[in-house]
Amino acid sequence: MKGTRAAQRYARAILDLAKEQNASEAVYGDMETISKTITASNELQDVLSSPVVKSSLVKNALTEIFKNSHAVTLGAFDILLENNRISILKHVAQKYMLLYNELNNIQIATVTTAIPLDASLEEKIQAKIKEITGNSATIKNVVDPSIIGGFILRIGDLQYNASVARNFSNLKREFKNNTYTSQI
Repeated sequence: MKGTRAAQRYARAILDLAKEQNASEAVYGDMETISKTITASNELQDVLSSPVVKSSLVKNALTEIFKNSHAVTLGAFDILLENNRISILKHVAQKYMLLYNELNNIQIATVTTAIPLDASLEEKIQAKIKEITGNSATIKNVVDPSIIGGFILRIGDLQYNASVARNFSNLKREFKNNTYTSQI
């Protein structure tokens, strides 16, 4: 992906500055908002990546859209604009969130389920997370009816798939490989 190394460097610099000013949590909230907003808006992505749009217009747009942001975040806009790197703003925001979570030993667990999680399911999944990693984690629920039932748990690069769709797939593969059922 283009600009990921630069995004990592900018994110680290922003986090260092935010730590100095005891604002790392506030900037984390800003970065989360920035990432979600840019991802949701194709128009904003186009404006940020367009070489035709003047940087003053981009700055005005960003300060208006993110007017409640911390001064560190607003300063990051200025630096990215000055260095012609505003197009990687979304990646900088995502890298910042990862670095912040690493710094604070926060794990994000993505749990894909067929239905939204309720409190009892969340408790069981939290127990499974502790069993797998030894730590608790913040749970982000993704609803995907195609898994039929069960859940798929992702923590970093670990994945635990306990979905009904996976079990059906395994069963189908076993039937195909079984010489007795293929003769029927």
